[in-house]
Amino acid sequence: MGVELTQQQVITDALIDRFKTDFQKDPVRKVIMNAIKKNGINAVAMNQEIPVNIPYTFSHEIQTGKITNQKQSGRCWMFAGLNTLRLRVMERCHLDTFELSQNYLMFWDKFEKANYFLESILETLDEPTDGRLIAWLLRAPIHDGGQWDMFVNLVEKYGVVPKDVMPETFESSKTQRMNRVLTMKLRKSAAELRKAYQEEHVAVEDLRSRKEAILNEVYRILCQSLGEPPTLFDFEYRDKDHHFYRDARLTPQAFYQKYVGVALQDYVSVINAPTKNKPFGKTYTVKFLGNVKGGKDVLYLNVEMDVFKELTLKQLLDNEPVWFGCDVGQMMDRDTGIMDLALFDFENTLNVSLGMTKAERLEYGDSLMTHAMVFTGVHVVEGKPLRWKVENSWGEDRGNKGFFVMSDAWFDEYMYQVVIHKKYLPDTLKAALDQEPIALEPWDPMGSLA
Repeated sequence: MGVELTQQQVITDALIDRFKTDFQKDPVRKVIMNAIKKNGINAVAMNQEIPVNIPYTFSHEIQTGKITNQKQSGRCWMFAGLNTLRLRVMERCHLDTFELSQNYLMFWDKFEKANYFLESILETLDEPTDGRLIAWLLRAPIHDGGQWDMFVNLVEKYGVVPKDVMPETFESSKTQRMNRVLTMKLRKSAAELRKAYQEEHVAVEDLRSRKEAILNEVYRILCQSLGEPPTLFDFEYRDKDHHFYRDARLTPQAFYQKYVGVALQDYVSVINAPTKNKPFGKTYTVKFLGNVKGGKDVLYLNVEMDVFKELTLKQLLDNEPVWFGCDVGQMMDRDTGIMDLALFDFENTLNVSLGMTKAERLEYGDSLMTHAMVFTGVHVVEGKPLRWKVENSWGEDRGNKGFFVMSDAWFDEYMYQVVIHKKYLPDTLKAALDQEPIALEPWDPMGSLA
């Protein structure tokens, strides 16, 4: 028998009539309704004073190359990482602009993620298929997103190449279909491996032999979608002074060492996650989050916001760009490129209460890191940052010729991660890096990927 419900538990006609009367008694609400129906809520709620109050002027800026475009792919973390590295090539080769191949790193990221997923399946063979962990693993076996330490793993293992050595393809710029095919393949493979173990009692060592055949098929799909990654290439360019240079028969690793040469292990991901389960001054990792088996685990150092901001400012004022992760969809306008807490007044427009603390947004699923970009400038007045210059990877038709501007108030609420050279850390935080990291569950907000 069903449980008898009270009137307060169900939607009644009387309740709807009461809400209807409440809505209709204020004529302004109908005006707002008409405006939103015609123009959309963002247009109606946008504070038109903000673009005037947050100009694209900065007291400190770093030279950058031409704005890049990830197009219809989720490779922002990779674009942001390569955008920081390309500045070394531009400086050493005396170039106005330059791009490293995002497609090249994407190929190896997809291949490594396939192996990482299959190994995760083999490590969880005794977990129930309908359990939370297996459901999480199967949710997105080979997504586009990534993390800074995953970027480091790829560069250290495979090096980098100029963009013209492995240019974009249809599938690299519009990844949905390729990802769908790869996901189908990996889910099917997971089902076969788990069935062989549970029903046929095949040993894990023998299952790994089957895994190699699966990876062969994944490699084939990637080659046909993205092209074959180069092993040797010639680097040819003409500098600002129109001098021509040619460096023949380079490997991707040799190119990286000669023309980039950044010691990526000297950098650490610093986060600001003010939730009760993540005390400040400690390090964290996330279970089953990664791409390269045998590579560097994802590692975070959690600090208070004032420390987080101070470290970012120090590195930026030393003319070194800062890779960062944020929740880009919050209070942001793609056309103007403005990111500010007062940009949209949804509360007064709709006459509702929406405010939450940063910790509450993380704990209750209202916010998490969704996008990676690069800080390339900052506006400082009397020692305090007022706004930040952001290099995005959405092409030149977004924001101010591809650049965005972030208010310092937005920084406080929706910035979650910056990559900082260890030399900027105080001794107490350097010591914290020697701690055994606390392992977070895969579905923790800090397990999100840009």
